[in-house]
Amino acid sequence: MNSYLREAINAAQDRKALNLEILNLKGISSFTDYFVICSATSTRHAQAISDAIQNRLEQIGVHLGHVEGYGRAEWILMDYLDFVVHIFTERTREFYHLARLWKTAPHLPVTQE
Repeated sequence: MNSYLREAINAAQDRKALNLEILNLKGISSFTDYFVICSATSTRHAQAISDAIQNRLEQIGVHLGHVEGYGRAEWILMDYLDFVVHIFTERTREFYHLARLWKTAPHLPVTQE
């Protein structure tokens, strides 16, 4: 796991993201190496998690390639090329169950650093 991915995870944890999952997509996906999936308690919480990740990574010179869903904030997708962060409200995460779609991907342990 690269240090930028670790910083994104730490930022999400600092904002109390729920049920963090890291999927290793190396060799499975052609567009990214990792998915970070987490839940938020509300749309405002989802935006706060997104803002924290973006701010933390910008401080170390990593810029967001693309973001989708920030306005509605039911599902925010943040594309950093090497990894993609998915921030869901709990209801939306249950509906799409993204981890199930990528069930062959190994799950990496989530630790606080």
